[in-house]
Formats: sequence, C-alpha cells, structure tokens
Amino acid sequence: MKPIVRPLNAHDRAEWASMWAEYLNFYDSAVTPEIYNLTFARLIDKTHKTQNCLVAELDSSLVGFVHFIYHPHNWQVEDVCYLQDLFVIPNKRSQGIGGTLIEEVYAMADINKTPSVYWMTQSFNANARILYDKVANLTQFIKYSR
Repeated sequence: MKPIVRPLNAHDRAEWASMWAEYLNFYDSAVTPEIYNLTFARLIDKTHKTQNCLVAELDSSLVGFVHFIYHPHNWQVEDVCYLQDLFVIPNKRSQGIGGTLIEEVYAMADINKTPSVYWMTQSFNANARILYDKVANLTQFIKYSR
C-alpha cells in the first residue's frame, strides 16, 4: 500500500514528535523542548519557506517524515535543497516509504527550481544506504564539524 504524502500539519504534533525523538535517538542525539517547539512551528508555518516537512501517512497514522531545507549556494544561482532528516517507523521499513519521501522531496525541489538535493548519513547506517545508493549518487566529500 502506497502512503499518502503530505505537508506536516498542526494536528500531527504528537506523532511527529515521537518519530523525531526515535530518529534522534538512533543518532545518539536529543534536543530540548524549546527546539522541538521551534522546529515544529517553523515546519508548519506556511510563510517560512526554507524549512519543510513532508509526512507519510497510512491508515490515518504517520509512518514517516522527511525534513528538508532550501538554502543559497555560492557556486550557482539557484538554491540547493538539504534533506536533513528522513525517518520511517521500524515496522514499515523496506516497503518503499523512504524512497517515496525522497522522490517527493525531489519533486518539491523541482517545483522550487532547486536542482540540487543532497544529504548525509553515518557510515554505519547500512540499511538506509541501500536505499540511498538506489536514488542518489554517493559523493567523495568528507564532513567536518566544529
């Protein structure tokens, strides 16, 4: 069954927060309640165009989300799209939901005239990398962080 993919709405708060907590936990991370509130407010604000969220829904329940951010790039005229977070609940993985969410980000980026979509994952995230190898090109860049 193919999920309904749609923008995040105000009534999705509890399901989104639960999934985002699980996602952050996978990466041994956490954010404060203030960040949950701020991020959610930005993601549902129709006037805030840079930060976005699409959710995947099956049988009236959220089963996944993707956060993506448009930002300028110094090497081209158009913005680029950073796919920051992608999550599908464990019992719905390997059913095409993650790929569907990525394809929807590609479609949104095309509508936005944003030709480049990129993301990062940790090297140990083998299951996700199987999907990523199918829908994108692996680059040779190494990430540094302060």
